[in-house]
Amino acid sequence: MGKFINPLTDFGFHRIFGQEVHKELLIDFLNQLLAGERDIADVHFLNPIRTPDTADGREAVFDVYCTDSDGARFVVEMQNARQPYFHDRGLYYLARAIAEQGQRGKEWDFRLSPVYGVFFLNFKTRENGKFRTDVILADRETGERTSDRLRQIYLELPYFRKRQEECETDFERWIYLLKHMETLDRMPFETRKAIFDKLLDVADVASLSKEERMRYDATLKQYRDYYNTVTYAKEEGFQKGMEKGKKDALLTTARNLKAAGIPLPVIQECTGLSIEEIERL
Repeated sequence: MGKFINPLTDFGFHRIFGQEVHKELLIDFLNQLLAGERDIADVHFLNPIRTPDTADGREAVFDVYCTDSDGARFVVEMQNARQPYFHDRGLYYLARAIAEQGQRGKEWDFRLSPVYGVFFLNFKTRENGKFRTDVILADRETGERTSDRLRQIYLELPYFRKRQEECETDFERWIYLLKHMETLDRMPFETRKAIFDKLLDVADVASLSKEERMRYDATLKQYRDYYNTVTYAKEEGFQKGMEKGKKDALLTTARNLKAAGIPLPVIQECTGLSIEEIERL
């Protein structure tokens, strides 16, 4: 086991970003993520379990849910497993955070606080994609923003490929640390920012209590079991694809030889196919 926890596990992600005692980590990360756009002085954690409005409604459970001192709300999620409708899920979560701002009575003027969704994705949503995708409400023709009340930011970690020496901003250094933390044995940006020292202090496995270590070990096992399963499935699929490709090539060769009038026994010797397989072509 490494010196630092894996922040992509449920336990690791919540320990770094979801605890009041360490909230300066979340504040700094959000400020780097939204540099030049928002300056967050403080956050207050909200109940991440959002109960449904009706008896048969669906409960929503956020990884991290908080509001800043200006009233903006943040839903911060880590997703390791690929889901076909994850973007829809993200939109649903933000819609819940918007809808619950509604107030009873005729006096409410529909003024809303901004809602931000920050989604770490430990997989690619599509090939030839990109690391960061920012979704805003804007006019389709002009690109002009129509509202700043809804914002989605998707961070696809497999597309972040910068090496340590290539990280130019504190945001990039944050992502580098989150992606590689489990393999580190020391602080790589020690002269850059005190918050990074704090991050690795919080993430140090030696700082965990016995109960925390047990919880972390359980979520780490779950994380590794999932990725071992995915890796095995990919390897199996690749092997089967190779076998199918080889067989398809042999069938094509046999079909061409047969069309050229080559005797079946000769085709069988060249391709290894049975006479029955060749006759069916």
